[in-house]
Amino acid sequence: MQVNLHEAKAKLSTLVEKSCAGEEVIITKAGKPIARLVKYEINPVPCKLGLYKGAGFSMGESIHDGDAEISVTFGLME
Repeated sequence: MQVNLHEAKAKLSTLVEKSCAGEEVIITKAGKPIARLVKYEINPVPCKLGLYKGAGFSMGESIHDGDAEISVTFGLME
């Protein structure tokens, strides 16, 4: 559904209800789309830290040792 900005201001509650019901609402100004009103959904599966812990992946023992060329480039080492 498309509504102009003036109408959207007057009918915001109704438009929010429609978007919560799954309808996409496009708000226009001078006939051009400027905003989209859609239902906000929370991700039901949150990101888990340590997901691959114990899965056998390794970045190696020296992952945090750094790179001599990069250190020289940034003036951390001669």
